[in-house]
Amino acid sequence: MPLMKSWVASANDANHPFPLNNLPYGVFSTEGTEERCGVAIGDMILDMAAAEETGLIKISEIPVFDAPYWNEFMDLGSDAWDELRARLIALLSDGSEARAAVEALLVPMADATLHMPLVVPEYTDFYAGRHHAVNVGSMFRDPANALPPNWLHIPIGYNGRASSVIVSGTDVRRPWGQLKGPNDDLPRWGKCARFDIELEMGAIVGTASDAPITVQEADDNIFGYVLLNDWSARDIQAWEYQPLGPFQAKATATTISPWIVTKAALEPFRTDTPEREFELLDHIKDCGPMLYDIDLEVTMAPAGKEPTTIARTNYNEMYYSAAQQLAHHTTAGSPMNVGDLLGSGTISGSEKENRGSLLELSWGGKEPMTLDTGEERSFIEDGDTLTLKGAAKGDGYTIGFGDCVGTVIAALDDPYAR
Repeated sequence: MPLMKSWVASANDANHPFPLNNLPYGVFSTEGTEERCGVAIGDMILDMAAAEETGLIKISEIPVFDAPYWNEFMDLGSDAWDELRARLIALLSDGSEARAAVEALLVPMADATLHMPLVVPEYTDFYAGRHHAVNVGSMFRDPANALPPNWLHIPIGYNGRASSVIVSGTDVRRPWGQLKGPNDDLPRWGKCARFDIELEMGAIVGTASDAPITVQEADDNIFGYVLLNDWSARDIQAWEYQPLGPFQAKATATTISPWIVTKAALEPFRTDTPEREFELLDHIKDCGPMLYDIDLEVTMAPAGKEPTTIARTNYNEMYYSAAQQLAHHTTAGSPMNVGDLLGSGTISGSEKENRGSLLELSWGGKEPMTLDTGEERSFIEDGDTLTLKGAAKGDGYTIGFGDCVGTVIAALDDPYAR
């Protein structure tokens, strides 16, 4: 599919993340106004609450865009999703007769503050990137048996904390926790010293379910995707994770990008999951191209300094798709809610520069990285800003997500000191 031309000139730049082909959904405010739904087009935001109020857009008998989240619209179902996208394309396309009316409802993105685009009822994180799983397994187990026995048969996951999901630009405070080094006799209480990122994609459930669903049904139920950084306290995790997996190590924060890129915008970039060593069971068997060709990048910037690109990879490196993860999630009867968030798991590639976490990039701290500033890093230091970027490249256009940014700030004074 080539670039769709818009009368919003900035949307026609081949490298701009928000062309007419994209139209991602977010929540914004401006000085003196409340948070409300908006759609990104070039360097502008279409005020959806105003468009609904004026009658320019009418998807439901009751207003759904004056709320500070997209959940009410998602709940209308896939027919409404398709209807809105078609209407937006018609309004914003080059030559649209409604240009004057729409132009009055555009807000410069530079004047807007972006907020959480949805309410997240539940959050589940997966461990579904093979290169990451092999790297971690090689570090902490026998490299010849890096993958757990179940890994090639099911997408492994754990239930996370929806309350700690935050929007890009929110500072992340270094956590305290219970730590125990390999040579310590007993654990101690201290600040996390091995704070890390995980480069992931997040899939957003747009249609609720209360029974097992197929992979195709799961794919139909996904509304869209965001970039996701699952901040990880590796030293806390090392002590706590056996036998039930991460707990406090993953409870500090999970940052998502501010714009939901719809599944419709990503359709031209579908690609297959990798070849299987074992045939998957029917409930998660591949039923078509379920991944997407999305280039991903991570930068790191010490306080007040220029960023260094520390990793590049692609979403097509995943072993299990979001649809397979969602289908598997429902197999025991777990209800899924509108707005539920599924983290893909860390996305790493086959080479060192493709690794999606500092744990892998520094190989557990044994091989520190040198940034362009000359500073070394094994893990995140206070004041460091980590930025995740994602883009799918089309024929003369780019589908972007908006950056997923977080700055780590110093831990509070010991909250339990007496």
